[in-house]
Amino acid sequence: MEILADLHPRDVFKYFEEISAIPRGSGNEKQISDYLVGIGKKLGLEVIQDSALNVIIKKSGTSGYENAPTVILQGHMDMVCEKNKDTIHDFQNDPIKLTIDGDYIYATGTTLGADNGIAVAYALAILASNDIDHPPLEIFITTDEETGMGGAMTVNPQHLKGKILINLDSEEEGYLLVSCAGGIRNKVSLDIQWEEPKEKNLVLLEIRVRGLKGGHSGMEINRERGNSNKIMGRILIDLLQTIDFRLASLNGGSKNNAIPREHDARLLVEKDKVELVKERIEFWNKTLKNELSTSDSGIRVECEALDEKYDKIFSKYTTENAVKLLYLIPNGVNTMSMDIEGLVESSTNLGVVTTTDILVEYDSSARSSVGSLKEELIVRTRLIAELLGAELSTTGNYPEWKYNANSKIRTICQRVYKEMTGEDAKILAIHAGLECGLFTERLGADVDMISFGPNMYDVHTPNEHLSISSVKNVWDFLLNVLKELK
Repeated sequence: MEILADLHPRDVFKYFEEISAIPRGSGNEKQISDYLVGIGKKLGLEVIQDSALNVIIKKSGTSGYENAPTVILQGHMDMVCEKNKDTIHDFQNDPIKLTIDGDYIYATGTTLGADNGIAVAYALAILASNDIDHPPLEIFITTDEETGMGGAMTVNPQHLKGKILINLDSEEEGYLLVSCAGGIRNKVSLDIQWEEPKEKNLVLLEIRVRGLKGGHSGMEINRERGNSNKIMGRILIDLLQTIDFRLASLNGGSKNNAIPREHDARLLVEKDKVELVKERIEFWNKTLKNELSTSDSGIRVECEALDEKYDKIFSKYTTENAVKLLYLIPNGVNTMSMDIEGLVESSTNLGVVTTTDILVEYDSSARSSVGSLKEELIVRTRLIAELLGAELSTTGNYPEWKYNANSKIRTICQRVYKEMTGEDAKILAIHAGLECGLFTERLGADVDMISFGPNMYDVHTPNEHLSISSVKNVWDFLLNVLKELK
């Protein structure tokens, strides 16, 4: 059954529904990449699929636009895979289950993938059209954007000749994005010293943080939403002051670029200390509900005794250092821009904490529009790691996208928006990372870039939703901009 069949623009929503049926989490893009190749070949167009599964589809300009400058329309095919605890969904195999509520499209207990499926749908609708005026186009859809921009890092500049690039990976109608932060993924790894429990009257407790909103670690880091990993760090550092316990595991969050909503910590305490632990949990429930009453009113901390067998626990040394790392690793807004009011300049997000058989791993995403501040955050995290017997590694370093004061595509977009709406488009620099910074490096500094997109909300969370009317508005805007590019 086609859920979006009656929505307009019809082809855009048709393709959005088709790609929603294809599992496409970061690292699982072969199927969606092959689908895009198939669409391009079916339309008789030139198609390039590279070793990173990036797809480029080229279409000649329409009548009167044959000699116009080539335009690159760009988005990414992968999506963040987040779901509620009680949602049964296999992101490797299951389609996204779409639903409509008024003006909005939601998934059912999972992320929607409008970030950035709507860009793919826009591009495919233009490729399939016979009545849209446009210059020569290079549709460029990348892989692995959400976990490190791996696809953009590997693009062959010889495959693209366009010197105008329209990125469709933005999330707020009426805004023209002209600059973004760079980023780097950093992981702190602590070796676990395991011990056999020496006492027989230990009780296994699971402390759980629930009810947080989460969100995009770039777009919503300034909203001061609760981070479940850092909250658990506060709780456990408090318990360390009064109770002798040993950890069995720490696990929270699932994506380093999503503010984590849940954390589960397992610890063993003496039987006569269980009530004291529960008293402290009640204290933290009251404290956190007060602190987060505006940003995360649904916050709750649970404590449950588990009737499960255990044969090993963290040593005292590992327990203390694991908790201290959870508490001390940088998180949240670091600096605000002095040049652009309200813009976060640098930040970190402790997105994922995982316990394996040998390590506790702390996976963070650092962002900054100033390269030196990004490096400062890494240095600080490395020093904390070294002081507590851990190691830090970094991957996925990508540059910031600097503002171009002489951008012609920005001027055109401003004029078209004013003509269509009677209002001025808002020019915006964002703290989230876009691939545009990498394209400056890979394709050349002479590529003139802009980014825009329709209204979507709560991206990277199971509450992600997309405005139907805004998709239509931005579609009309995109077509008018292309029409002007002769």
